[in-house]
Amino acid sequence: MASDDLRFFELNTGAKIPSVGLGTWLAAPGVVAHAIATAIGDGLKKLFADGVVKREDMFITSKLWCTDHLPEDVPKAFDRTLRDLQLDYLDLYLIHWPVSMKNGQLTKPDIPSTWRAMEALYNSGKVLAIGVSNFSVKKLQDLLEVANVPPAGYSPLGKGIESNILKNPVLHTAAEKLGKTPAQVALRWGLQMGHSVLPKSTNAVRIKENFDLFDWSIPADILASFSEIEQASHFMQSSWSLNMAGIPKAFLFSCSIIISRQERVVPGHEFVSKTSAGYKTTEELWDGE
Repeated sequence: MASDDLRFFELNTGAKIPSVGLGTWLAAPGVVAHAIATAIGDGLKKLFADGVVKREDMFITSKLWCTDHLPEDVPKAFDRTLRDLQLDYLDLYLIHWPVSMKNGQLTKPDIPSTWRAMEALYNSGKVLAIGVSNFSVKKLQDLLEVANVPPAGYSPLGKGIESNILKNPVLHTAAEKLGKTPAQVALRWGLQMGHSVLPKSTNAVRIKENFDLFDWSIPADILASFSEIEQASHFMQSSWSLNMAGIPKAFLFSCSIIISRQERVVPGHEFVSKTSAGYKTTEELWDGE
């Protein structure tokens, strides 16, 4: 469920996640800290010291790595994250991949057992929402059948520059009519589709532009033209598949970088092996989707 101005989306537990974040994946070494400082503001430390910004004003997410899927390892990994971040709780904790490994070897995943340990963390009050990352529709559906706390879901949906989506004439026409950049229009489209977005940038000007997505909207006639964009059409078909699979939209906060494309951002080749006890092929990892 989204608020009227789309600044927040409500997750399955009632926790509210900001609709726009800052993507930093694959940023060059040394620039992430500067990018975060730009996004939050140079006065962050002073604001904390003065009590202007409180912990509850921030939404902090972390992920459970593949080596810690055993039920007894989940709370240890979580507590280690809290210590590293010097926090008392997290807003959201995700299973990073539906992949498990031990001692450098891929093992057979037991997602229901891992999820029960995640639910114990949620019940302890140490995390306000729990979820999964990089799960196929089938794996989400299987998890929903055994979950007491339905998962939030995250997945990188595409890359704007590599797919040339920002050069699409439909986007440019819309941007000219609205007085916005193509990137802003693409991101606003994501919000109006009901998904939060994580635009990646380390450029101060573009970061500010990427957060200027409110107090305006894409009107229905322009929004309809997005069906002409192949990547957007594919994204809408994927959303339809999720709904048909019985996965409520409120459980998902699938974060797009710009607009979805048909090629996976991270195919997961490193998580498959024909000789492992886990997934033999990427086809099996993604359930053919």
